[in-house]
Amino acid sequence: MIVDVVRAVDTDGPEILALRHSAEDWLAERGIIQWRPREITLEQIRAQISRGEFFVARDRVQSRIVGALRLIWSDPVVWPDSDEPAGYVHGLVIDRAFSGTSMGERLLGWALRRSAEEGAQYLRLDCVETNVRLRRYYRDAGFVEVGRRDFGDVVDNGWFSVVLFERSLT
Repeated sequence: MIVDVVRAVDTDGPEILALRHSAEDWLAERGIIQWRPREITLEQIRAQISRGEFFVARDRVQSRIVGALRLIWSDPVVWPDSDEPAGYVHGLVIDRAFSGTSMGERLLGWALRRSAEEGAQYLRLDCVETNVRLRRYYRDAGFVEVGRRDFGDVVDNGWFSVVLFERSLT
């Protein structure tokens, strides 16, 4: 399958949200804590799209979105003590129909190239520390665990403690 990774447009919002909901449901069915179901709204996604943060992998033949991610250049909430130029990936999601096709690796590879083009020294991301499978996935993709960020009681703020990963671009 040939895909193009392009900046998302406003009309992509519902399709990105549907991919996210599908991933949330799949995770919840397996008892995997990563995202709370329905924690992200269409309005939030549209705001992120309008800021130029969302990118989609679009199948050239069917013109449908098969994956998406946010790529931002600052993340003071999760990485408060980071001054080095870096790209930060959030919300990486793949259409479940394309699981096992290396689409996630392809999107991460795109984010690595894009971040390097922008002069970043690192590509960074995070995942919930209890998600052992995803942590292994990121290590296998060349990322190194470099720390942990504790957000306190889940009931108070809705955030889980996360493990911080980075991959050097230099």
